[in-house]
Amino acid sequence: MSVRESLIDRWSEAVWWDYVIAFLLVSGHVAAVRASGHGDWLAWIDSEQRVSLYGTAAGVVSAIGGLSSIAISIYLSSNGERLQAVRRHYQRELRRNWKALLVATAVICVGCLAAQGLDNKTDTHSARYVFEASMALALVRFLRMLWLLDSMMAVNDRDQSDPPAPPVPRFDPGWRQRRRNPTG
Repeated sequence: MSVRESLIDRWSEAVWWDYVIAFLLVSGHVAAVRASGHGDWLAWIDSEQRVSLYGTAAGVVSAIGGLSSIAISIYLSSNGERLQAVRRHYQRELRRNWKALLVATAVICVGCLAAQGLDNKTDTHSARYVFEASMALALVRFLRMLWLLDSMMAVNDRDQSDPPAPPVPRFDPGWRQRRRNPTG
């Protein structure tokens, strides 16, 4: 197994890594802004524009979350042999990942709305960093959603592209009798 595959396996098995990655991204940005005094891109725009951005982002994340729920149900309704095996052997992991995606949608929207409520002309509460943290989590969870959907689609596509199985011969209940009595 390659290093890339190993990292993806570890990331896919522990949904809490998404929070760690998002926290590290925002912490790195805050530290860079505090150290250099540059790069605080949300401070460059007016408070009214930031508040509008926060609300718009909450709406977009909600829409993507809703669409991902529909995609989940469509791909989980497939009944190919491989997909059934994945569901049978990895049901706990799949459930944890799907649930984490849906929970993150709510957490991200709450973060955007909290930033919207806390932001003011001077941004005394640093609401823009709450928004940045929400967007960092949204980015990481979006990557998780893409990975999960791609993986499920790949399994489903393989199931759908297999040639049909050869027909199973019908069982003739009278074969034993004909074998004993070959004349009739």
